[in-house]
Amino acid sequence: MTVQPPGAATDDGDAGTDDLRALSPARDTSPAHTSPDTLALPSLPSPSLSSVPSVPSVPSVPLVSAAPSLPSTPAIASAPAPSLEAPSAAPPSGETASNRFLAKAALVTIALSIAGALLGLGRDQALAHLFGADSATDAFLVAWTLPEFAATLLIEDGLAFVLVPAFSMAVARRAQGAVGDPVRALVAATLPRLTLAVTAVAALLIAGAPYLVEALAPGLPDPRLAVDCTRLTATCVFTFGLAGYCSAALRAHRRFVAPAAIYVAYNTGIITAMFVLGGRWGVRSAALGVAVGGALMVAAQAPSLWRQLRRHETATDGAAVAEARPMDLTLVSTVLLFALCRQSQVLIERFLASSLPAGAISHLNYAQKVAQMPMVLSLMLCTVTFPVVAQAMAEGDTERARVRVERDLALVSCTVLLGTAAVVACAPQIIQLLFQRGAFTAQDTAATAAVMRVYALGLLGHTLVGALVRSYFSSGRPTWYPLFAMTAGIVATSWIGALAVGTWGVCGIAAANAGGITLSALLLLCGMGPRSVPIRTRQVVAELGKPVRAALVAGTVGAFCASRTHSPLVGLVLGGTVVTAVFAVLAWALGVQALAPVLRSLKRRLPHVRFR
Repeated sequence: MTVQPPGAATDDGDAGTDDLRALSPARDTSPAHTSPDTLALPSLPSPSLSSVPSVPSVPSVPLVSAAPSLPSTPAIASAPAPSLEAPSAAPPSGETASNRFLAKAALVTIALSIAGALLGLGRDQALAHLFGADSATDAFLVAWTLPEFAATLLIEDGLAFVLVPAFSMAVARRAQGAVGDPVRALVAATLPRLTLAVTAVAALLIAGAPYLVEALAPGLPDPRLAVDCTRLTATCVFTFGLAGYCSAALRAHRRFVAPAAIYVAYNTGIITAMFVLGGRWGVRSAALGVAVGGALMVAAQAPSLWRQLRRHETATDGAAVAEARPMDLTLVSTVLLFALCRQSQVLIERFLASSLPAGAISHLNYAQKVAQMPMVLSLMLCTVTFPVVAQAMAEGDTERARVRVERDLALVSCTVLLGTAAVVACAPQIIQLLFQRGAFTAQDTAATAAVMRVYALGLLGHTLVGALVRSYFSSGRPTWYPLFAMTAGIVATSWIGALAVGTWGVCGIAAANAGGITLSALLLLCGMGPRSVPIRTRQVVAELGKPVRAALVAGTVGAFCASRTHSPLVGLVLGGTVVTAVFAVLAWALGVQALAPVLRSLKRRLPHVRFR
């Protein structure tokens, strides 16, 4: 798999090399302060994706075993060992230092996301092993809808799209010598209101759990169990709100370690609760683990954020407080409505699946969690570059924002398509190795693998939606177009699912998901321009077609090879290797732009070898 982290250093002096220089006003260059939460990186070997689960989220995000490993990045391996914080204002080589920092931040974020994803896979394996795929797990997965929604709204998309630009601007104003401390003023103006809001919503969900379960899954055999689990998982609205706030503030301060580690803490809490209390509480123990894991997410970040706020002890006078403008309610509304609309795909799927035989919701869940891992991994790169694009748009530098967005689209598309080919080729082997033990039977494996292959067809659409919507909201101005695009996709999902579920069951639901999200991605891509970063849409679409063709061929050949053996491990290794080799060769032959940095690095290391 030939993936170059965004902004990785090259010798060509292209536009990506100065991405972090635009962020320099936001840096604290005082030598008297060194953040204890930074991470020294004497050498960053490429993380291996040889085993993948349910990501961050990923959010929580399982990485599939078939996913190949990232190649080493020469620019990073040869770099000195700075800490993972923004470089000083005048480094020996400003462009190289900024570029190295962005690459290191991307790699550390990916590495910690992989760790959280592996624990997410362990969580799903523990759920399957301890409780199988029956009416009890269906009841828990209805309650699991709440943390899925809350993670999207409060951590990954909604709140981040509003708070990251706001905190980035406050950090920049503080570095420019604004009166008082704009960051502390922003916290004082927003955190109490957010805390009150999420507390009220959590209490409302706990009280209304019976009505919520009836609305989400009217055909559920055991609604009382689902109500109990929902009341426990509803606490995540409060904890996820605080965790998302901390994550946005820390990323704006260029602190990526603690935010990337939150799913490690979260999944650790769930797994521990299931094994400690599963024998007594049954599947309710998993719901309790959600409550515990949410608290751990806040605890993992609060000390780091507190240190950032304490680094500037200057008194905040009345003028500074007055400058902390309230959030634009229109912007908040558009972002949250978009995130709600996007996550409502899960509601549609579970509503349609609740009328199918027991275990259908579980099969959908397991398939989705594994299939989404290539998407979660690729979008981690956009998480790191989002502040770069937001800062460029705030400064009016649309050209630099365009170059960054086009590079991100090429890179994440190439990454997710390689993962898609691996998932399609090796789906039965992946599910058998990950889940087929205990109460999870061979029939469950076959049903889940079939659904996962259909889900994988929408991975490119999911990835493009996640990458493009960041561009729409990077300027901090409200826009309703993303909501329109997502609504069109949801309507398509609903109609296709209603028509297909009677004939094709869970596979019809998965196909509706893929069709709806692909429509939303196409609409978002066509709408880029005055509403967002003005990318060159035709060139981007033409470039996307190259890895799509490579993935189609690689997936077909890999599936044929993986099916030639009865051993799931051998089939997985064989299929994954063939997919990687075929995809790499075809991508090189087609001239995929995402491979250009890798080829330049190889040319420097192997000067006597000719590349095309």
